[in-house]
Amino acid sequence: MASQALIAYCRTYQKVMKLATDVLPWKEPAITKGPGSIKKLPYLIKQKGIKNVLIVTDKGLMSLNLLDSLFEGLKEKGINYAVFDGVQPNPTIQNIEDARNLYIENNCEAIIAFGGGSPMDCAKAAGARVVKPNQSVPQMKGVLKVRKKLMPFFAVPTTAGTGSETTIAAVVSNPDTHEKYAINDLCLRPGYAILDPELTVGLPPHITSTTGMDALTHAVEAYIGGSNTKDTAARALQATKLIFDNIYTAYSDGKNIEARQNMLLASHYAGIAFTRAYVGYVHAIGHNLGGLYGVPHGLAMSILLPHVLEFYGEAAYDRLADLADAVGIAGANNAEKAQAFISAIKELNARMNIPTSVDKIKEEDIPLIAKRALQEGNPLYPVPKIMDQGECEAFIRTLMPRETAAAGPVPAPEKKEIKEEVKEEIKEAVEEVKEKAEEIKEEIKEKAEEIKEDFSDALEGVKDEFKDA
Repeated sequence: MASQALIAYCRTYQKVMKLATDVLPWKEPAITKGPGSIKKLPYLIKQKGIKNVLIVTDKGLMSLNLLDSLFEGLKEKGINYAVFDGVQPNPTIQNIEDARNLYIENNCEAIIAFGGGSPMDCAKAAGARVVKPNQSVPQMKGVLKVRKKLMPFFAVPTTAGTGSETTIAAVVSNPDTHEKYAINDLCLRPGYAILDPELTVGLPPHITSTTGMDALTHAVEAYIGGSNTKDTAARALQATKLIFDNIYTAYSDGKNIEARQNMLLASHYAGIAFTRAYVGYVHAIGHNLGGLYGVPHGLAMSILLPHVLEFYGEAAYDRLADLADAVGIAGANNAEKAQAFISAIKELNARMNIPTSVDKIKEEDIPLIAKRALQEGNPLYPVPKIMDQGECEAFIRTLMPRETAAAGPVPAPEKKEIKEEVKEEIKEAVEEVKEKAEEIKEEIKEKAEEIKEDFSDALEGVKDEFKDA
């Protein structure tokens, strides 16, 4: 169980962050939606007097000819375009730099991000590098490190899951260290989103299912966290109901336009919700499974979601009961409703052939995965129940296939070696928590002042972006 000092530190940090974010100038993207809405994008770009654009996508989408109507429309409107289609499933720093260079070489004035979360993350980070040429991608890691208005940014999602067309985040992979981390800044939020269900009808079932469960994870983690607003809570409830009502239809009948449109809306609403209310340990752990083993993000979210909800236990029951009510799941009390809701998620996964474990996890990697996950999650994510290093390691072991988990930890010699490697690290972590227990009052005051100054600077940095809105 997490120590009282760690819990107090995290909760105080989260309260200060919530108060600070309440004064930020949030602005949602302008939405164009409906079948065939991609054809309206060239006209929108032309209206803004833009003559050269960079399109960021991937080779898979290019091979499916999904961008053909966009290319034709841009040509008809006399708009020049350059295409960067080298985005990898987990966009790397090199992908970002290559996209940035292409933007500059072609004198581009705007960016179109076309695809799932990876092209959008790459495009956002590339845009940030264009406007902040002296700041490297690693230096942008964290919260409000960019603080400069981007060029006009148009997002066209081709999956119903990430919600990246409305978020302030770009997730980046470093192949050298096998890390995944987020750049979070208001200026990364796209100004325009095109929600065209026709672009998603060709998604294979396994992508439809896992990206859809990613959207559900966004909605659920946002709703059960401690940083909700009235609006984020409403959006999360909307998204959850839409997903429960439509995901299996979209999975089993991919050409059902109504289900596809509803899943795009659900993903968008969930994106709005978690952009302000944050996510939780599903994402913190999932990002690191992706970074270390290349587990696709949506698959990691799908597998982790019910496991993490079970870890939260009673701390999440009341909020999960609300979600159960929203989707029509009954129960005699909140505990029953919450447990039934978790069971319903498991049933959805089973119906869509989503596995229950991650077979790539290695025992010797678990301390590192847990450490990185908690570096991401604590103290920022306002989760119902705080995890410490030991709990996180034990939790990750539950994700291993039964036969692997049943074999127990690695044999004694190897285990001893692992313990030696992390011994000092754990000792330092324990000492750090002890120190925080003694210094918590002063630290809270200092942190409050620090965050106040950061957000004051951030407000100044983004003021230009919103004054003409």
